[in-house]
Amino acid sequence: MRTANLLLVEDNEGDIILAKEALQHCPSIRYVNVVRDGKEAIDYLYQQGNHTDAELPDLILLDINLPIKNGHEILQTIKNDKQRKHIPVIMLTTSSSDRDINTAYLNHANCYIIKPDDIHAFMQAIHTVENFWIHIAQLPRIGNMG
Repeated sequence: MRTANLLLVEDNEGDIILAKEALQHCPSIRYVNVVRDGKEAIDYLYQQGNHTDAELPDLILLDINLPIKNGHEILQTIKNDKQRKHIPVIMLTTSSSDRDINTAYLNHANCYIIKPDDIHAFMQAIHTVENFWIHIAQLPRIGNMG
């Protein structure tokens, strides 16, 4: 079975708890690291600050409304970087605004999910992400990137 490291970029403590609870029941998620603002996300992805030992994640769940740098800025940084643009970025946010959705896809988000209000639907969304991105989709191996 394939396994993956996941980076959750989220500032809402309730959503962090829910996502971690759902991910606990996903056997293919080896490790979940949580960062709570845009600067910390960039530090993690570039192994700076408190994250000098961080491994690049296999998958990123990214909120839009974050302190310091928003999710769109983080997404642009990732997708404009040759060594990081291969990482699937799933926008997981409360925003249903057409502008946010369009901006996310223009910046090469791999998927856009509006956080369900219902706890069971939220858990199901997380399990669906895990199933698709880890078991169904074929992702590049970092060592094989040209």
